[in-house]
Amino acid sequence: MELKHVTYRYNPLLERKEVYFEIDHSDVGSTPKRAEVRKLLAEHFGVEVGKVIVRKIETTTGTMVTRGEAHIYDSVEMAMFVEPDYILKRNQVITEEGEKAEEASEG
Repeated sequence: MELKHVTYRYNPLLERKEVYFEIDHSDVGSTPKRAEVRKLLAEHFGVEVGKVIVRKIETTTGTMVTRGEAHIYDSVEMAMFVEPDYILKRNQVITEEGEKAEEASEG
């Protein structure tokens, strides 16, 4: 699994990078999990996993290429403030009860 194409722009108002990416996962087969994508983007940008929030992952039918959108925040606190709860739950940053998950605090 490798990042093929990454474009981003920095949004100073929300203190984040808005990232659009493309991942070739022909060696893995299935669409990568959200946690795997977060880890891959965190390594690519050199940040903690807790600062990476994946908004969308989409695989085109019949291909082994996934396109998606993510936000990489300057701080975990800003991510918790800006992103809606359902997105944070999908990324396992907060639990169903609305508490902060362990992964986000570990980084």
